[in-house]
Amino acid sequence: MTSPISRVLTRIAALLPARADLTNLRRDPRRNLSAGLTVAVVALPLALGFGVSSGLGAQAGLATAVVAGALAALFGGSNLQVSGPTGAMTVVLVPIVGEHGPTGVLTVGLMAGVLLVALAALRAGRCMRYVPAPVVEGFTLGIACVIGLQQVPNALGVPAPEGDRMPVVTWRAVGEFARHPNWTAVTVAVAVAAVMLAGARWRPAVPFSLLAVIAATVVTQAAGLDAAEPIGALPSGLPVPSLSFLDAGALGSLVAPAAAVAALAALESLLSASVADGMTVGQQHDPDRELFGQGLANIAAPLFGGVPATGAIARTAVNVRTGATSRLASLTHAAVLAVIVFAAAPLVSRIPLAALAGVLLATAVRMVEVGSLRAMAKATRSDAAILVLTAVATLVLDLVQAVVIGLAVAGALALRAVAKQARFDRVPLDRGDHTAEEHALLAEHIVAYRIDGPLFFAAAHRFLLELTEVYDVRVVVLRMSRVSTMDATGALVLKDAVEKLNRRGILVLASGVRPGQRRVLDSVGALEPLCHGGREYATTPEAIRAARDHLETAGLLPVRPVPEPRTSGEQALR
Repeated sequence: MTSPISRVLTRIAALLPARADLTNLRRDPRRNLSAGLTVAVVALPLALGFGVSSGLGAQAGLATAVVAGALAALFGGSNLQVSGPTGAMTVVLVPIVGEHGPTGVLTVGLMAGVLLVALAALRAGRCMRYVPAPVVEGFTLGIACVIGLQQVPNALGVPAPEGDRMPVVTWRAVGEFARHPNWTAVTVAVAVAAVMLAGARWRPAVPFSLLAVIAATVVTQAAGLDAAEPIGALPSGLPVPSLSFLDAGALGSLVAPAAAVAALAALESLLSASVADGMTVGQQHDPDRELFGQGLANIAAPLFGGVPATGAIARTAVNVRTGATSRLASLTHAAVLAVIVFAAAPLVSRIPLAALAGVLLATAVRMVEVGSLRAMAKATRSDAAILVLTAVATLVLDLVQAVVIGLAVAGALALRAVAKQARFDRVPLDRGDHTAEEHALLAEHIVAYRIDGPLFFAAAHRFLLELTEVYDVRVVVLRMSRVSTMDATGALVLKDAVEKLNRRGILVLASGVRPGQRRVLDSVGALEPLCHGGREYATTPEAIRAARDHLETAGLLPVRPVPEPRTSGEQALR
């Protein structure tokens, strides 16, 4: 018998890259190298921008893109996923930086990585399939709004005000701009965003984000526009891996933020991998391996001064559209960014913050899929309500809280819809071989009901009210063969209804009880009252015969004469 540790090690070994993954790296290298180069060009300004927005600086964004991008590509569960710093993660990190400082963010990233590896070992990746589409769309819309609001201070050229609620921070930044306007920063941000949005419509394959940032940097440097503040000096290379930031005494207070970061990393990475699968034919990611790869990436990134990373939907989409077919493209993206870190750090340090703000503003706009939002809004009122609620919660609350709220509301509405499917209908008695007079007597004393659909906690109490309102009969027959599911609450409610009817002198019989239902009914003691004389009735006619026997015993129906046995001579005559 294997020990728990052996089972865990076996499970982790199954998450490691297989020989087929390494073989796939050698397929179509030219195409994947080209795709990786294109993604790196697109990712550079985003990595810089998200690093600045997180509060740890542009160098943290670059380190994350290089380290996390390489490890997630190598160990992740998708051949096409591109990982790095993202806007959604930045939204979560800003309040952590404000409360715990940069070292707190690095510690949170490390802890989140460990949690992701644990989730992978527990095979939690498949839970993503249970997230409803309106929650995802609302979450994405809310993130886009938050990213856009985050860029307002840099786009206006004012210092970022204090606060962790983006609407409040944005309002304060606008007030500061009104007192000390900086039109250079506004012009740079708007121009970069406009070039990106217009260029994406005109030539989607051209990296207009990088071209716009380069142009903005050249113009501001040539014109000596000091009002367009640059991002600042960058180190020429990655720092030496270190655990010096780790504060063992603060680990307890960082558990909740780490859990939030891990949850967001899992959600966004699996969503991005699913999007990549949908854009291709024949690609299917492994959700547990994806969590494992993201966990290793987040464990390693803080050692190099990087922020927590996730799968990046926008960069992954670019990777797919430019023809990537293997992990080589994602690895090339990380390698090109590493070269930029070592070779072009002085040039990158001159990029204006307003230009990066423009890049992220355009990115936020492009995250909003108007067609998908319109489709969700038109689908059902429930879908529209879930979408709007999740988006608003994302904007004003923590992102993980927003997803939890969206899932809770979606679950409640789904249960409500399922509960409405449960029906409790009276059905006429089968005429059978009874005379008209006998059938009239039976109908006077016996009533039959058919239960359709689920009998569980969300629908059970309505069933109790309907059943206990039965009057002026002596026997109730319940046809249970169409009950799709039953839980303990449904069984208890049924037991309560039967006991109330029995106290009024009404016998309740059941037919067509399935094995699964029988187990639930028996566990709460509801099976015995439904089986008159200890008998179970497979069909409704059998239950009707038992009901008639009960009525005959009670003297409410005339006793049917027992046919006399015929003699052999009579039988011969027949």
